[in-house]
Amino acid sequence: MIETNITKMFGLKYPIFSAPMGPFYTRDLALAVSEAGGLGVLSNVNIVGTDPVKEHKASLEYMIEHTDKPFGLNFLTSRNNRGVQEMCTDVPKMLLNNQRMREQCVYWLTSAGSSKILPASKNFQELREKSEVKHFHVAPAVWLAQKCVDAGVDGIVCTGGEGGGHQSYEKVSTLVLLQQLNKAFPDLPKIACGGFATGEGLAAALSLGAGAIAMGSRFIASKQSEFHEKYKALIPPGEPQDTALFTGSFGPIRLYKNKYALAHPAPQSKEEMIAYEKSLTLEQMAKDAGAYDRVYNGDTENGAVLLGQSIGIIDSIDDVNDIISRVMKEAEAAIKRNHSMLK
Repeated sequence: MIETNITKMFGLKYPIFSAPMGPFYTRDLALAVSEAGGLGVLSNVNIVGTDPVKEHKASLEYMIEHTDKPFGLNFLTSRNNRGVQEMCTDVPKMLLNNQRMREQCVYWLTSAGSSKILPASKNFQELREKSEVKHFHVAPAVWLAQKCVDAGVDGIVCTGGEGGGHQSYEKVSTLVLLQQLNKAFPDLPKIACGGFATGEGLAAALSLGAGAIAMGSRFIASKQSEFHEKYKALIPPGEPQDTALFTGSFGPIRLYKNKYALAHPAPQSKEEMIAYEKSLTLEQMAKDAGAYDRVYNGDTENGAVLLGQSIGIIDSIDDVNDIISRVMKEAEAAIKRNHSMLK
C-alpha cells in the first residue's frame, strides 16, 4: 500500500486518477477507475449537439447508480467553452439537492481557463460548506499555480507539455514543472499529469512531491474506455514523435499527427491564437468543431486525435483493473529499490 496526502484526502486505495478527456464521454472509464481503487473523472462533454449541463447530470446519475466509490468531474473554464457559467451554477445545485452525489463527487477539477470562475459561484460556495468536495485546477506554469492559490484552490494538477489534449504556451515538461511547483508550494496538494503510464513514473512523481498521478492515454488504451477502437489502435504501435502541438479550441493542443492536425499548426502565443480565432469563418469554425465528432466515430485521419507522448511506453490495450494493478506493483518495486540504496 502507498498512502499519500491525496489518497487520504479522497479516501482512495491507490494514488491514480483518470485524466479528464473532454469533449468525449468517459463515464464507463471513470466508473472502472473508481471501482478499481483509483479516482475516475467525468469529462466536460461538449461534442456538437450536446448540452454540457445535461451531460454532467446524466454522468453524475450514471456514477451513483453504478458505484459507491468517490469520483470527480471536470469543467473547462475557457472563454470559448459554451455553458461554463451555467455549469458552475447548475451542477453544484444538483449536488446540494442530492446526498449521494454530494458524498461521492468529491473532486472538482477546472482547467483550460480561469481558476476563479467556479469558486465565485454561490452554489459552489454553499456546496463547499456542506460537503467534503475539493477544488483542484490545472497549473501548467508556476505563475499560473500562484493564480490558483490566490483563488483558494485545495490543490493543483501539475500538467507538463508531454500530455495529450489542451496545453499552455509555456512548453514546460512535467519533470521540470513538478520540481518548480514543489519548491514554490511545498505544502499544496499536487497531482502530476502528462507523460505517465508506468509504476516507475508514479514512483518518480511521488518522489518529486506529487501525491498522485493522472493518466490519459494509458486509460484510453483500456477495454473500458468509450473511445473508438480505431482511436485505441493508434496507441500500442505509437511513438512519442507521433504527437506534436497544434491549434485547438482553447489554444495549443497535443494531437496525434494526421491530416487534420497538420492543417492546424500550433499558435506561438495567446495573441496569435486570438488573431486566428478572429480570422475564422463560420464554415471553418463548424468544420473544426466537427473534428471531435469525427474522431469519436472512428475517423482518425480527419479528426482531432488527442494523445500524449506516453503512447511511446504503452504497448497494449488492457483492462483498467490490470493497468492499475501493474502500475502499483511497479511503483512499489521501484520505491523498494530506491530505499535499498540508503546505507
